[in-house]
Amino acid sequence: MATLNVKNLPDALYRRLQRRARRERRSVAQEVTLILEQALAAKEQSSILDLQGLGKELWAKVDAVKHVAAERRAWD
Repeated sequence: MATLNVKNLPDALYRRLQRRARRERRSVAQEVTLILEQALAAKEQSSILDLQGLGKELWAKVDAVKHVAAERRAWD
C-alpha cells in the first residue's frame, strides 16, 4: 500500500480535517482516503442519447422552421 506525504499543508486546513475525522469517528488518514476516493470516483459518463426528448413539451407548439428563421433574422 502506498504512502502519501503532504507538505506545507496549512495548519487551519489540517485542524478542519482533524475535526471532520473526529466527527465521523475516523482517523485523519482514513478521512483523507475517503475524501480522495470521493473526489476521484469515476463519474458515470452520460450518453447524448440520454437527452433524447428532454424539453419536448417546451417546443410542442413551436414551428421549428419559423423559429429558426426568426433567430437568423435576429443575428443581423
